[in-house]
Amino acid sequence: MKRRALIKGMAIVIPSLILSKALNAAIYTLDPLGHTAFTKPPFSPTWESLRTYKVPEWYKDAKFGIWAHWGPQCQPERGDWYARGMYEEGSDQYKYHVEKYGHPSKFGFKDVIHEWKADKWDPEYLVALYKKAGAEYFVALANHHDNFDLYDSKYQDWNSTKMGPRKDLIGGWAKAAKKNGLHFGVSVHAAHAWSWMETAQRSDKKGPLAGVPYDGKVTKVHGKGKWWDGQDPQGLYAQDHALSKDSENDGTIHRQWNWGNGVTPPTPAYIEKFYKRTIDLIDKYNPDLVYFDDTVLPLWPISDAGLRIAAHLYNKSIKKDGKLTAVVNGKILDEQQRKCMVWDIERGQSNNIEPYTWQTDTCIGSWHYDRRIFDNHHYKTAKTVIHTLADVVSKNGNLLLNIPLRGDGSIDSDALKVVEEIGEWMKINKEAIFGTRPWKVFGEGPAMENAAPLSAQGFNEGKGKPFEAKDIRFTTKGNELYIIPMGWPEDGKLLIKSLDANNPALGKINKMTLLGYGEIKDFSRQADGLIITLPAAARPVLDYAYVLKVS
Repeated sequence: MKRRALIKGMAIVIPSLILSKALNAAIYTLDPLGHTAFTKPPFSPTWESLRTYKVPEWYKDAKFGIWAHWGPQCQPERGDWYARGMYEEGSDQYKYHVEKYGHPSKFGFKDVIHEWKADKWDPEYLVALYKKAGAEYFVALANHHDNFDLYDSKYQDWNSTKMGPRKDLIGGWAKAAKKNGLHFGVSVHAAHAWSWMETAQRSDKKGPLAGVPYDGKVTKVHGKGKWWDGQDPQGLYAQDHALSKDSENDGTIHRQWNWGNGVTPPTPAYIEKFYKRTIDLIDKYNPDLVYFDDTVLPLWPISDAGLRIAAHLYNKSIKKDGKLTAVVNGKILDEQQRKCMVWDIERGQSNNIEPYTWQTDTCIGSWHYDRRIFDNHHYKTAKTVIHTLADVVSKNGNLLLNIPLRGDGSIDSDALKVVEEIGEWMKINKEAIFGTRPWKVFGEGPAMENAAPLSAQGFNEGKGKPFEAKDIRFTTKGNELYIIPMGWPEDGKLLIKSLDANNPALGKINKMTLLGYGEIKDFSRQADGLIITLPAAARPVLDYAYVLKVS
């Protein structure tokens, strides 16, 4: 069957295969150079249209990405959500801020930005390091809930090219990713600045400055003679509005993340500015992936801004690459919404093989740099990361791992050691991760019998039983089955119950190889499982996970 498209009165015959349902019945023409062009965008900003989305193969194959969740809140080196916590009287970050910088009525977050220089930031070195660790994609923070854009932003004067580092950070990251052959992504969090920064409207309730407002409502007129002379801090803080219901309760923000439960509604101007900033980001830097730290999509359900952004990104990728190559990450999605984008689980994992590709995002420390974690050597180990990666991939997921960077843009020695060790493991075992798909079952062992359920965005990480040698995960690629035990059995004998002699899902084993060692010949399939005797000489240095390849 063929369909016809009209160009200046001429009928052009186009194979119907081109007009796939996945492109939402787009109408095609040919441009003056003979290239396929659209007279109607394939995707429109509706859930019905976005449900035709198909996850691109590059992302299904990639499995492992590294994230630089790095911005001005890393400058104080006091942990995540600093721009909010510094205005919470009596909190750790408030006390730290007063001691280090002064009272938040006199030295606010805008002034932290001014202190931030990022003078040791070397994106090419860092991205090359992440590639060596086995990452197939790299994601950079484009803005956080602090509302500061880390790129040459057309619609936000409070950006890193005009203040702080005075550098186009996203531009630098994008260039480094391209040079190293990694897919590039950006994370966008700024939709929530409206309510998230409400703490800046407060004042102390006790002490010598009780009742003196913090700097959350200062405006352009207050900047005369100051470093920010000529700039309006409300472009950053966005606090010229009434407080949300129960705003004085620090935990209320979590209940209002979906723009309900008494949140003060953002103005149309605020919403449209966020929309334009995000479209500008996409059009300038052409990311393959956009991660949203939102319930479903930014500003949903009070606005269709997120739907418009997603449709624009998908359409742009088709126009640029001739096929859909873009990915959107969203959180707390229902079953239908998971057809429209990639479901992201924060600091947690699914307990099942998911029908659609999904992602876990987590960090080896705090999302924003916390010097105390480094000083006390409390980062997640490479062992924990590898266990998480194998578990996630066995369930049809990807792992996006944040590696904290210091305020100056450098990586500390402990974080570097973790990244390098991941790379050593991946050097031998990456074929069991990259390009694989789930098997009939994702695994077996004690950990899955004690798995913790998901909560809100995820947050079941570390709540279950730690992995041990009896915990096994499976992945496949073509006719190969990869067996990933989460530890080396002390007696050298491995029992895999899922691969018993009566299991029809696994045919005859022609060959078994231990990656990094060689062929394993001492194995047998019994009624109670596959029994493998591992040679002592085969034990790898990084023995917390290893891979048996079965043909």
